[in-house]
Amino acid sequence: MKLIRFLTILLFLSALLVQTAQAARIKDIAQLGGVRENQLIGYGLVTGLTGTGDDLKKVLFTRQALYNMMVRQGITINPADFAKINSKNVAAVMITAALPPFAKPGSTIDVQVSSIGDAESLAGGNLLMTALKGPDGKVYAVAQGPMTIGAFSFGGKAAKAQKNHTTVGRIANGAIIEQTVPVALGENGVLSYRLRTSDFTTASNMSEEINATFGEGTASPVDSTTVNVTIPEAFKSQPVPFIAQLETLNVKTDTNARVVINERTGTIVMGEDVRLSTVAVSHGNLSIVIREAADVFQPNPLAAGETVVVPQTTVEVTEDQSELVVLKAGVSISEVADALNAIGATPRDLIAIFQAIKAAGAMHGELVVL
Repeated sequence: MKLIRFLTILLFLSALLVQTAQAARIKDIAQLGGVRENQLIGYGLVTGLTGTGDDLKKVLFTRQALYNMMVRQGITINPADFAKINSKNVAAVMITAALPPFAKPGSTIDVQVSSIGDAESLAGGNLLMTALKGPDGKVYAVAQGPMTIGAFSFGGKAAKAQKNHTTVGRIANGAIIEQTVPVALGENGVLSYRLRTSDFTTASNMSEEINATFGEGTASPVDSTTVNVTIPEAFKSQPVPFIAQLETLNVKTDTNARVVINERTGTIVMGEDVRLSTVAVSHGNLSIVIREAADVFQPNPLAAGETVVVPQTTVEVTEDQSELVVLKAGVSISEVADALNAIGATPRDLIAIFQAIKAAGAMHGELVVL
């Protein structure tokens, strides 16, 4: 029953792939070159914890960061006396965020906060003002505020209850953008679109659809990933309306025939274009069960001798019977599913079968193992 349910889901996913293969919007299959997010990172301190922060005697970088913060605030502390402080209400954290394209100074973005010391929990903590820098070392945003972690952890020495991760939190709209990354939109009157999945056929279809809508010569495929689009004269001063119309065009997409398997989870996904040559498949399971037990022999009361433990090992070997099934050339996904269902193959059996079919040269498509 589980196998039938699995094959039903597999066929449903295949049907979705067929619908996707018929037509998709340009905005769903391609990205405008240069219009992307940029990663930001920063190092800061979270305060206000209830004894669940870093141990300042063990985590030296937290102690140093706390000392530097107090000095910047005008608090004079003798370094020798500061080393005696053992407060666990502070934690060192790393802050990460994604700077969206065309973000303007003054707008806000979400930030992720994660502990890098030995803090037990960041619940109830408040992030102090932290500069977020890009790969070029420049400050693009400043983060600060109370966190939400969606987790809890309570317990003592003998027992503990915990839900989700208590050392990772999030601050909604927790960073204010200070400067943005300049984007040259339509530089030299040309837009460069990058396909999210490289394919020569899709790139050609995309170019033909654009030319059919806006005129011949508007678009030209450069390779399997890039399609250059020339902005018409009527839109050169204002390219945004042209981009809006362009990205709503439907394009016939194409993909390589591919079977993706994940042995860790027993997941198999087949593309609609996967075809097989005529091949015979037989699959059986060999199970070996080893059991060990210990027999104890004791001497009679008041008799000489020692207690002896003798291990007893039993081995059971079971091999399932299997049938030989012939898969004809050019069979479809549903026919493959029906044939493999006939021999009672489980998802993990299917993984081994597909690998063997590929090794035999009977699968016309790419086999991807995750």
